Amino acid sequence: MAPRKKKKPKMSWKSGGCHCGAVAYEVEVPDEIELIDCNCSICTDTGYLHMIVAKSQFKLLKGEDKLTTYTFGTAKAKHMFCSICGVKSFYVPRSHPEGYSINYRCLNAQDFTSVITTQFEGKYWEEHAEELTPIGSE
Repeated sequence: MAPRKKKKPKMSWKSGGCHCGAVAYEVEVPDEIELIDCNCSICTDTGYLHMIVAKSQFKLLKGEDKLTTYTFGTAKAKHMFCSICGVKSFYVPRSHPEGYSINYRCLNAQDFTSVITTQFEGKYWEEHAEELTPIGSE
């Protein structure tokens, strides 16, 4: 008997953005989601819960002119904040520069039927980066 193929989850577009509404976007993700709770310094300080997606799964609807970029360390990650309210609702992660990390806390939680949070050892990023898998790439 052949092993059953894992069924790909149904994807749908969810709305997100910053606190003041100047930055708005849509992201294509499943209703049942697994988040990454990273313990690196910036994620711990901001309470960021990651959903990594490909660029094709992200649409910036408004606010490109309101984004301010912050980099540190290797300067590979592009942390984008709303210049009005200061919220980082998404950014370009060092682990997947061809995609985006979306902050689950900037989406409508009612749009999801199941949310699982997995701890990620971001304090030792270099040793664990290969563990990060974008949504939809499984």
